Formats: sequence, structure tokens, C-alpha cells
Amino acid sequence: MRKYEIKTILIVILILITSSLMGQEKRAQAGMKFLSVANSARVSGMGEAVTAVESSSMAMFFNPAGMARQTNFVDITLGQTEWIADINYMYGSASFAPFDGDYGIIGFSLTSVDYGKLNRTVRKGADGYEDLGTFSPTAISMGVGYAKALSDKFSVGGNIKYVRQSLGDHVTALDGSGGYSYENFETNVLAFDFGIIYRTGFRSLNFGMSIRNFSEEIKYIEESFQLPLTFKIGFSMNMSDLLEFDKETHSILVAVDASHPRDYDEQINIGLEYTLFNSVSFRAGYITPTDEQGINAGIGIKQSLMGVNFGFDYAYTDFGVFDNLHRFTVSFSY
Repeated sequence: MRKYEIKTILIVILILITSSLMGQEKRAQAGMKFLSVANSARVSGMGEAVTAVESSSMAMFFNPAGMARQTNFVDITLGQTEWIADINYMYGSASFAPFDGDYGIIGFSLTSVDYGKLNRTVRKGADGYEDLGTFSPTAISMGVGYAKALSDKFSVGGNIKYVRQSLGDHVTALDGSGGYSYENFETNVLAFDFGIIYRTGFRSLNFGMSIRNFSEEIKYIEESFQLPLTFKIGFSMNMSDLLEFDKETHSILVAVDASHPRDYDEQINIGLEYTLFNSVSFRAGYITPTDEQGINAGIGIKQSLMGVNFGFDYAYTDFGVFDNLHRFTVSFSY
């Protein structure tokens, strides 16, 4: 089994690195950037350093292998992100472990983006611009995923998702009746995510890799573009193992990721989560380099009632000139 694990890891590393390098020629040309926004309050509070963290259904958005060891039959997470410029993200995920997860975990994810209302105008000769009302761009991503622990150390997972974005219609010309004709700026594509998590065997040290938003080129009218392909590697560890703390009382999760986005410089993500009595968590994270984003912080609360686990997470992000960002997430599992 160990030889099988090593061969599998080497093959996956080769695939991920090759796929990542393919995106270097398209730097700064990615579209549908809403796919790069961190959906989870917990993940954001940890600086998005979760590639090697085993978690819940929200792992579908970051590394689908992270849900492979789910112990609950059902896990559901719902959340909201108040993004810059009054852009609003709504998202949710659900994962199921039939037959105690012996045959793997099945997951579903959904992200919906409301960009608000924008003014539509058309140039009207020397008179300037004519107001043609408003339009509302939208975006959506729907995914289905599968993850499985192949052994007590090695987990693998993948997603396939339908991604669609509409930028509204565009005035193209006058029609025969003196009005305007419109052309719709809308496109869709299938995208893939894939990842692994490897338990090294040294205490709780995990190693993880993921590739997200792999797809063919797409276009609205003429020019083609690609999705924000991102390759990440990282590790995580509960430092209570080294400090000899009682894990039932104190948990100190430290995670570090290295990220290679298609359309930005390489980044380092650093995350910390301190959990007390397995009920209250305090988080901090940092991403470097970034243009405006500063420190990330968050808090989480977990409670159980009549066999059902409830959770609430909040995250704050300092975003420089764009003011502050707030994320909220609620979760249920049993």
C-alpha cells in the first residue's frame, strides 16, 4: 500500500505542476474572478491557508480532498460575503457520507454573485450620453464533488462545476423602429478542481495540494480568456502535539500555503486557529504579497444539541482603500 501511495502522490504532483505551468503564458488575463474569492468565514479568518486542513463540505471550494474523512452523515454550510463595491456573495455546500463513508463522500456546492444595479448608457452624438436604465450582472457556480480516503494516510478528491457569468446586454445599433438592439454578454463553461491530502505520520502533520478552476478557454464575443487557475501546496499541524497540551482543552492549528495563481504573483498564506474546549475558536491569517488586503481575523462557535452540531463563523478582512470585508457562515451536521 505504501508503494501505491508514493506512486500516486508523484503522479498527482506531476499533473498539478504541469497544469499550473500551462497557465504562465496567460498571466493577468483571467476572467470570472469571482471564483477566486474565499467563501468560508473560517477559511478567510485563517488567511485562506487550508490546503492541508481536513474539514467539512466547505473543502469543496478549496481542496475537495479535505472532506474525505467526514465523520458525520450530513454536513451543510451556508454563508454570505459582503464584498467590495456592494457586491454580495451567497454560497452553500453540502456533503454526505453514506455507509459511514466507506465508499467515499459526495458533495455539492453553490456560489451566487449579485453585482447590484449598474447604469446603462449609450453615446448620442454631440449631446453626450443617453440614459437607458439599469442592468444587473450576475454570476453562478454549481458543483458536484467526490472524495475518498484511500488509506489511513492518503486522501483524494475532485469537483466538476458549471460556471456561468452574465455581464448584461450591450447596445449594438439602432433597430428599424428607432429603438436600440442589444447583444447579450453571457458565457458558461465546465471547470474542474482536484486535490490530495497526505498524513505524514509525524504527529498531526498534514501535507496537501490542490488545483482549482481548470477549464478550456472561453469568450464572450471575440477575445478568449481563461479562468483563474490556481495551484496550491501547503501543510498544517496541531501544535498541541508538540506543546503537550490536552487536545480536548486546547487546539492550536497552524497552516501555511504557497499559492501560484494564473493572474497574480506567487503568494504565501499563513493561518492560525486556537480552539478552546472544542467550542470557541479564534483565528488570524495573513496573505503576502497583496495589493490592498491586510490582516484577516475571525471567530467561530460550535455547539451540539440533540445530536445535531451547530456552528457560526465570522471573519473580518482589512482591505485598505476598499474598507473592511465581512463574512458570515453557519453550519449544521449530524
